[in-house]
Amino acid sequence: MARVLINFPPRAKRGEIIEIKTLIQHPMETGYRLDNKGAVIPRDIISRFTCTYNGEEVFRAELFPAMSANPFIAFSTVATESGELVFSWIDDNGQIQSEIRQITVE
Repeated sequence: MARVLINFPPRAKRGEIIEIKTLIQHPMETGYRLDNKGAVIPRDIISRFTCTYNGEEVFRAELFPAMSANPFIAFSTVATESGELVFSWIDDNGQIQSEIRQITVE
């Protein structure tokens, strides 16, 4: 499983725009490189990233081979109510990973 860093304010005022930053540790292999024996290294990228806020999708990204290793994704949303943010991504090998964080809205 990939390591992930997620940064956002744990507390916000209702209606405030909050910035969410994620950094996912993943090699993001393009499928175009060769190993030391000349064989193609299979493609393995994070293909889809989503974030839901209390079950409602607030952000989605489709990623492609040109994306760098360890992708950094930043986006904003409006703090509407206390609850949970669920971050999920899937790679080319079918591995799905999710992280859950709580936010308190005052």
